Parts: sequence; structure tokens; C-alpha cells
Amino acid sequence: MFMGTTPFITVRARRPLTEIEFCAWVAQAVPGDRLEYHRGFLVLDIFPMFARLPDQERAELARLGSRAFWAAEQGLVHLVQERTGPDQFAYIAVARPKPKAAAVSLSALLLAEQGQPDHATGSSGRAAA
Repeated sequence: MFMGTTPFITVRARRPLTEIEFCAWVAQAVPGDRLEYHRGFLVLDIFPMFARLPDQERAELARLGSRAFWAAEQGLVHLVQERTGPDQFAYIAVARPKPKAAAVSLSALLLAEQGQPDHATGSSGRAAA
């Protein structure tokens, strides 16, 4: 039996992604899907002194980077970087299998993070003190 290799295809946005668009991708992605969520040098691109972006775009990029890291901490994606040139990187999220133990939707996780009640379960996502 021949076992060929499957090429990895990374989706690259035509314009900068927002945090909400990233979350939508995470929610619908199947394991192995790859999304390039930023191209540049992220730490410098969000730092006010070095950034070439307007304040609003820089703030959105910082939220996007934080959300990508959060998704990795939740076990929803792997984060990888690919060098594209000197001081230039493609920041890629690779979808992981959804955690089986967590039968909670991405929106419920986001609401819990913000301390808002999840109307489906009636919980606030925060432990009572």
C-alpha cells in the first residue's frame, strides 16, 4: 500500500486578521488546518516605539497575538513560526483536535474568560469565593 505525503496548506489572509476572525477560524477548523495570522515580527510590530502601524491597528494586532497564545494554552492550536526573510516571520496557528474532556464551546470559554454568564449552562465561568 502506498502512503503518500499530504502537503500542508496554510491559509493566508489578504488583510490583517482581527481577534474575532481568528476565534471564528479556531471554532470551525479541523485538526491540521493552518492559518497564517500575522506576517512580520510580532513583538516589534506591537511595541509602540518600533511599530509602523497606527495605534488602533497595533492594538488589534496585540489582541490577536494574545488570543492566539490563549488558544494554544487551551490546547486548541499549536503556534509555529516560519522565517520568511531577515527579521520577518509567518506566524501560523495549526488546529489541534478539540479536547474531548471539554464539551464546552469556544464561545463559552471566551465568556468564562471575561466573567460573563454562559446562558446555555447558567454558569459564570468563575468560581465562587
